[in-house]
Amino acid sequence: MKVLYEKYGHALPVTIYGIIYMLCFGILENRGNVRYMIIHMNIDDYIPFCEVFIVPYLLWFLYIPAVLLYLFFKDREGYWKYALTLCIGMTVFIMVSALIPNAHHLRLRQFPRENIFTQLIAVLWKTDTPTNLFPSIHTYNSLAAHFAVMHQKKLSKIKCIRYGSFALCLSIICSTVFLKQHSMFDVITAFILAAGAYAMVYSYDIIAVRKRNARLRAYRKNGKRARLG
Repeated sequence: MKVLYEKYGHALPVTIYGIIYMLCFGILENRGNVRYMIIHMNIDDYIPFCEVFIVPYLLWFLYIPAVLLYLFFKDREGYWKYALTLCIGMTVFIMVSALIPNAHHLRLRQFPRENIFTQLIAVLWKTDTPTNLFPSIHTYNSLAAHFAVMHQKKLSKIKCIRYGSFALCLSIICSTVFLKQHSMFDVITAFILAAGAYAMVYSYDIIAVRKRNARLRAYRKNGKRARLG
């Protein structure tokens, strides 16, 4: 058990956080008697509905865990940075949704066409309410995944993966507005939050700073004990 924990124990905190997040999200999605702030920007009215973007929108559900799983097995430091970036954004999202209940009225009353894509969107809209929108988690987590790919030594050197990740990230972000899932406001706030998280996790490297501080405290503590001895 000890060997298994040392090898795979880093999955535990992320798993626990994921369970707590889903419980909180479920509560927010199903609460009643809430007065919602309506999210809308003028640019939203000029963005056309394009049902084909359901494809990258749904690929998000593979993209985010695929990057996490790769880093889990191949790059523990990258895994922690990616996980921390995800947790920062998702925690802020839960807090915003709890304190500022929000919704939009962008969804179409009737689809302009009937095809496999609009059928998938109809299923999505039945399961996902147009509430709890900003910052857009689809946008934020896609940016977080691309940051992780670009900072992973092996992945960042493979051209097709580097450009493929960028293309998928961009198409997912576009899908949030072309499917009328989000307002541009949600996307903009996600970019702002992602920039802040990137500065903390990758530029400032808060994880490395914490490790250095822990080693420094241990060194000072051991030195004090040695002098007392």
